[in-house]
Amino acid sequence: MTAPHLAYQYVVLRCVPRADREEFLNVGVVVYCHETDYLGADWACEPDRLRALDPQVDPDRVEQALRFVSAVCAGDAAAGAAGTASTSQRFGFLKAPRSTVVRPGPVHGGLTLDPTEQLRRLGAQLVG
Repeated sequence: MTAPHLAYQYVVLRCVPRADREEFLNVGVVVYCHETDYLGADWACEPDRLRALDPQVDPDRVEQALRFVSAVCAGDAAAGAAGTASTSQRFGFLKAPRSTVVRPGPVHGGLTLDPTEQLRRLGAQLVG
């Protein structure tokens, strides 16, 4: 007998240095699986790729935003109220539209046997 597939949702995190140009670079992905109470992030901050998009972008600011996402996923109290909420509320916070340099794209979903492995695959496919 095979293991049951688990429903999951994910958002791609985009670096949008200049909203007026409507250009972005995928810099991360967040996966949420309600059934297993899983919330994880995979990201990469590559300064040369970011500067190719916009020479004025601050890679340190982008990395700081991505570290905050990781802290929220981990339930780290250092992330403030967003880090101490329930897993579903933390995902809700991360998927909400915002006007910052790192923004979530639309929510997508699927089925997986392993949310952690799915995060790795999505990170490699969409960010790496």
